[in-house]
Parts: sequence; C-alpha cells; structure tokens
Amino acid sequence: MLQAAHAQLGGPISLVWDSLPEHISAEMRQWIDAQSNWLLVYRLPPYAPDLNPAEGLWSNLRAKVLNFAVHGIDQLTTLIKNRLKPLQYRPDLLNGFIAETGLVISDPV
Repeated sequence: MLQAAHAQLGGPISLVWDSLPEHISAEMRQWIDAQSNWLLVYRLPPYAPDLNPAEGLWSNLRAKVLNFAVHGIDQLTTLIKNRLKPLQYRPDLLNGFIAETGLVISDPV
C-alpha cells in the first residue's frame, strides 16, 4: 500500500505508526530502511492510543458503520471503503484527528 501511495503521489511519505509487532519486526525495519529516500516513519510508544491520529479516524468510521449489518467480508470491505472515501476530501477533519493528539508535525531538519 505504501509503495502504491508513493507511486501515485510522487513524493515523500511521512508515516505515523504504532508499535504493532508486525510494524517493528526486523524484516519491516529492513524494508523501511531500504525506502529511506521517500519514507519517513514516526513510531508511537507501545501503547499510546491518545497519540495515534488513526484512533480518531476509526472512531469516526465506527460511528458511520455502527447500524449496518453485512453478509460477509466483501460487503464489509465495500461498506468501509465507501465510508472512508469521502474523508480524503476533508483535510480539515483529517488535520483535526492529528490536532487532537497534541502532536506537532514539522519537516525534518
């Protein structure tokens, strides 16, 4: 997904990532190091939902899918994609998810 985003956006990507075991594995660290010319990873502490902007996004999404029943993973995938799509056109909302963490995003020196 990150490679596809990089190819589509054509520029560097800053990624704020939690400490899920898969995200901090030796294999993943090697892959991230190999992408250092376009990928900058900010790691969150092991358990820090209050610092994770994705928590705000998932909370928002849960409110939009709460009252839906689905009949399989394909239908669930479609529902989630349909609810996530409009968010890409709401930079104010996405910036709000970051702002509520209290984190400051700046260009690396």
